Amino acid sequence: MEAALSAAEAHHLETRLAREDTANRSSRKGFFTDATLCIGCKACEVACKQWNQLPDDGFQFSGMSYDNTVALGASTWRHVSFIERPEPLGAQQAGGFSWLFNSDVCKHCARAGCLESCPTGAIIRTEFDSVYVQPDICNGCGYCVINCPFGVIDRRQDDGRAWKCTLCYDRLKEDMQPACAKACPTDSIRFGDLDELYQIANDRVAQLHSRGMPEAYLYGADAASQPGTEGLNAFFLLVDQPEAYNLPPDPVVPTKKVKDAWVSFAFAAAGLAVAALGSVLVGRDWR
Repeated sequence: MEAALSAAEAHHLETRLAREDTANRSSRKGFFTDATLCIGCKACEVACKQWNQLPDDGFQFSGMSYDNTVALGASTWRHVSFIERPEPLGAQQAGGFSWLFNSDVCKHCARAGCLESCPTGAIIRTEFDSVYVQPDICNGCGYCVINCPFGVIDRRQDDGRAWKCTLCYDRLKEDMQPACAKACPTDSIRFGDLDELYQIANDRVAQLHSRGMPEAYLYGADAASQPGTEGLNAFFLLVDQPEAYNLPPDPVVPTKKVKDAWVSFAFAAAGLAVAALGSVLVGRDWR
């Protein structure tokens, strides 16, 4: 009879498989969100909540411009940010002022920290290459929350389980596009095959550059520009630094730092051993 895997071998196998695409992957789907086309209407937020039957976040005035949602969370899977800047956008003449809008969402990372840290197998990679949380398996441990470099996934207070954007997995299985992209009136949110979206995004950047907006660039479009996550399946076109959009400039999946952490630990242990040996030798000399 074949021996069972040890705990270390099982964890290694689970981590490796978690990083790989599923064998039945039909195509890589994702979002391209063009912040220059977003008008801040929040139709995507409303459509997401309606389709997924998400509870409201309260009706308190945040005091943060026109943004009452504030951030992504367990019951907010799309969040439109309103960003006021004391500088013009591109070559526009706006009296030294400009508005930026952007619809944030789960990035469905090519290498997802939430997926790799889940101890129960509740988080999986679907046939569309999206990252999906199975609520019936989630035990609410919260490891995924602290391992997401974007602060996307969160737990609900009522049941303790983790929730985030599903890329409308139920709609994709019926060959329908996600509710947020369907509701967007300006095509700021584009959904489709990632290879096609990359081409659309690069063409859009070139177009904006030719129109006097050299600051336009893609955030998370590939592993070369964002090695810490090996690229995002939901990437963005931005015109300011990532921090302006509440996005990390250099997100890194924590498990990519494991090797460095063990090397540092080994050097520290060696240093302590040398110090201990030195103290013993010095003690002998004093005798």
